[in-house]
Amino acid sequence: MKNSIGISAKPPGKACDDVKCAWHGRLPIRGKVFEGVVRSTKPRNTAIVEWDYHRFITKYERYQREKSRVNAHNPPCMHAREGERVVIAECRPLSKTKSFVVVQVQGGAPKKVAKRKKN
Repeated sequence: MKNSIGISAKPPGKACDDVKCAWHGRLPIRGKVFEGVVRSTKPRNTAIVEWDYHRFITKYERYQREKSRVNAHNPPCMHAREGERVVIAECRPLSKTKSFVVVQVQGGAPKKVAKRKKN
């Protein structure tokens, strides 16, 4: 297992044999690093990560809320779930839409609450 991947992120507790994992595989990290919330994990080994930001509109001298969504590779050692905060880093293109990989799961997933039946 590598000691560092070049950014300040904690290594995962589990090991995996995924070649596309930044910690246990041969995937180099380069470029941008973002922090966001996982919105979906329906595609296999993929997490759709979203983050909000503000953009200044000069004509109206106001800020506009915007959001970005990115597909990121979700290695088995990370196992990020919907609602968790994650750190993703840019890497080489892994597929047509994936150029990011999850490097750290910060937690914060909401717990599912069972709905009560109305009588």
